[in-house]
Amino acid sequence: MASTRHHVRVPVTLGIVTVIVGINSSGWLPERASVVLDNGAQLAAALVAIGVCAWAARRLTGAERTWRRLMAVGMAGWAAGQVIWSWYQIFSTEHLPSPSLADLGYLSLPPFALMALFAIAASAPRSTPVSRGRDRLVLVLDGLIVVASLAVLSWATVLGPVVDAGADTRLAFAVAIAHPLTGVVLTVIVALLVVTRPVPRTFRPQLFLLGLGLVALAMSDCVYAYLIASGAEQMSSLANTGYIAGPALIALAGAATVDRQRPEPPVPVRHRYDWMHLLVPYVPFIATGPLILARAATGQSLSTLEIYLGWLGLALVVARQMVTLVENTALLARVSDGQQRLVHQAYHDPLTGLANRALFRDRLQQAVERHREHGRPVALLFVDLDDFKLVNDSLGHAAGDRLLRAVGARLLTCVRVEDAVARLGGDEFAVLLEGDAIAPVPVGERIIAALREPFTVDAHVLPVTASVGVVVPDPDEPLTPDSLLRRADAAMYAGKRRGKGLLVRYDAGVSDGNGDPHLPDLLADALAGDPGAAGFEVHYQPIVRFEDAATVAVEALARWSHPAVGAIDPDVFVRLAERSGLVAALDDFVLDRACADAAALTEAYGQAVDVHVNVSAGRLGRPELEAALDRVLAAHALRPGRLVLEITETSRITDLPAAAAAARRIRARGVRVALDDFGSGFNALAQLHALPVDVVKLDAALTDIDTEPDRTEALARSVLAICAELQITVVAEGVETLSRAGALARLGCRLGQGYLYGPPRPLAALTVATG
Repeated sequence: MASTRHHVRVPVTLGIVTVIVGINSSGWLPERASVVLDNGAQLAAALVAIGVCAWAARRLTGAERTWRRLMAVGMAGWAAGQVIWSWYQIFSTEHLPSPSLADLGYLSLPPFALMALFAIAASAPRSTPVSRGRDRLVLVLDGLIVVASLAVLSWATVLGPVVDAGADTRLAFAVAIAHPLTGVVLTVIVALLVVTRPVPRTFRPQLFLLGLGLVALAMSDCVYAYLIASGAEQMSSLANTGYIAGPALIALAGAATVDRQRPEPPVPVRHRYDWMHLLVPYVPFIATGPLILARAATGQSLSTLEIYLGWLGLALVVARQMVTLVENTALLARVSDGQQRLVHQAYHDPLTGLANRALFRDRLQQAVERHREHGRPVALLFVDLDDFKLVNDSLGHAAGDRLLRAVGARLLTCVRVEDAVARLGGDEFAVLLEGDAIAPVPVGERIIAALREPFTVDAHVLPVTASVGVVVPDPDEPLTPDSLLRRADAAMYAGKRRGKGLLVRYDAGVSDGNGDPHLPDLLADALAGDPGAAGFEVHYQPIVRFEDAATVAVEALARWSHPAVGAIDPDVFVRLAERSGLVAALDDFVLDRACADAAALTEAYGQAVDVHVNVSAGRLGRPELEAALDRVLAAHALRPGRLVLEITETSRITDLPAAAAAARRIRARGVRVALDDFGSGFNALAQLHALPVDVVKLDAALTDIDTEPDRTEALARSVLAICAELQITVVAEGVETLSRAGALARLGCRLGQGYLYGPPRPLAALTVATG
C-alpha cells in the first residue's frame, strides 16, 4: 500500500510543479502576479518539506528519524532565507543586498543536508568493518576531490564569469560562489552514495528522492550564479524550477516509507563497491590533467584560483590516500588477528582452551618420532573423570561445562610448562610428557590428588575423582600415536573396573576385559582392513509379533572371533571401538553386510522382513553416515522401507538439533529410525521429544515384569501410552519368558525381541519362525 501511494505521489507532485512553472513561464500573468506565484510556490514547497519531514520523524526511529529531523531544520533555514528574499522581491522597493540574511538562510541548508546524507550512509553495510567517523571522512574527502576537480574543469563556463563579473568585497565573492559550490558538493555526495554504497532497501526511495531534490536546488543555484555573472537582473521562472521542485522532492522523500511487514532482505555486500569507492573520485581529478596540458600547449597561463584549486585537489588526494593506508593497515591487522584466532580455534578446545585432539595427536606424533630416532623418553597419561554424567544430569550441562573448564585449569598446575595437556572430548583428557626427567606415575598420582580437592560450581561443592591410564613405550617397540592412545585408554579403563579413582600403568598384565592386553591394536588392525577377513561377522536376532510369534524383522549384531585370541565379547569390542574412534568402521561393516544379506533373509523367513542395524548415537548428524547409507542402499538395491537404523545410546548425542535434522533427512529417504535401549541411556525422554523416530525399543529394565511387576508394569504402560500418542511403534527387548511376553501384550505392546524367540545366529543357521 505504501509503495502504491509512493508511485502516485511522485507524478502528481511533479505535475503540480510543471503546471506552476508553465503558467509562470507562459507570460499570461502580469509581472507582479508571476513574481508572487513564483516566490509563493518556493516558500510553500519549503514549508511542506519541513512539515512532512518533522511529522514523519515522530513515527520513525534510528537513521530514518535522524535524517528527516536534520532536513526539517535545514529546510527551515532555507525557508527563512526565502521569506527574506520574497519580501524584497514583492514588497520592498530596494534591491536585496549581497551578502544578506537571505544568503545565511539559504546556506544553512547544505550543512544539515550533508549530515542527513551521512546518517543514510551510516546505515549502508560495508564489506569490511569501518568506524563511522572514518567512513564519513572518506565520503567528504571523495566529495571534495570531485568538487575541486569539477571546479577547475568548469571554471571557464560557470565560475569564471562570476569572478570576471567581480564583487564589491571578498565576502560578497565568497557568498556568490558558495551557492553553486555547496550545491555541487551535495550533488557529488549523493552520486557517491548511490555508486559506492549498497544502500538498504528501506533507504533507497528516500535517498533517490532526497538526492533529486538536492540536485534540483544545486542546478538552480548554478543557473542563478551564471545569470548574475552574465548581467541578468533576475532569474526567469523557468530557472527557478529547481527552487520549487527541490523542496517538493525532499517532501516526497520524507513521506517515502516501505512496508514494515516485509522482512528486509540481506543486502549483498560486493567487493565492487569498494573498488568503485576507490576509483570514482579520481576520474574527474585525472581529467584535469589534459585540461592543464591543453592550456600550457596553447600558451595560456593558469589563474591564481586554478593553481590553488589544483594544489587543493592534490592535497585532498594525498589525504585520501593516507586514510586508505590507515584503513588497509587496520584491515591487515584484523586479518592477521582473525587468522591467529582461526588457527587457535582449529587446534584448541573451545571450552577449556587446552589443545584439542588434532593438536595433541600432532604433538604425540612428533614425540614418538623423537623417541624412535633419538631415544628421547616419552610417556602418555589418559585421564577420564569418574561418573561425570551425574553432574550433567543433576546440575545441567552448563554446570558440567564449568566443571570441565576448572578441571582443565587444575590439570595445568600438575605438569610442567613444556608438557602438553589436551581435552580429547567429553570428560577425557590426555597429558604428554617428554624428556629425561619424566616421572609419569608421580604426575598421574598428583593429578588424582589435585582433582580430589572439591570444586565449587554454582554454589555446589563437587568432589571429583578420575581414573588415569599411563603408558611408557619401550625404545625398540614400533608404536604409533594411535596405538599409544589406545593402550593408555585400556589402562585407564582397567582402573575404572577395579574401583575408579585409580592409576594403572599399561603392561602385559593390563587386559581390556577379554584376556589380551593388545586387544585395542588388534581391533584397530581388523577394522582398518577387511573386517570379515579378521573374524568379524553379522548375526541376526528375530523381532516377533506377540500375537502369533511371527518374525517381522531381524536385528543385525556384530560378532568377532579373532583367529589368535578367539571369541571376544561384543560389549568389549563395541566399547573399545567407541572409545578409539573406530565405531564408524564397525557400524558401516554391519550396515553393508546386513543390506547384502537382505535377499537371503527374505528366503530364510519366506517373506520380506525388516532389517534393524545399530548406529552409534555420536554419528547421527555427521555427513559420512548418510553417505554410507546411500552407498549401501544403491549397492544392494534394497528398498529403503525395509531398513531401520537403531540409534544406540552408548554415547551422548551432543547436538540434538543437528541430530534431529539428520534423522529427518534419513526418514525422507524412506529409511526408518529407532531409539535403541530406551530408558537406559542418556536423557531418553529428551531424545524422544527432540528426535523424529518411528520405533522405540524398550530396554530390558523396563520389560522385566517378572521381577518387579507393579513398578515395571507402570513404567512400561506409561512409555507405551506416550509412544501411542506419538504414533511410534514399540519393540520390547529382553523377552525371555512366556509370562513376560503375555504381560507386555496385555499392556498393548505388539512386538518383542529376546531369547524366548531365539538368540542371535549367523545367516546360515537361521530357520523359519513358527507359531
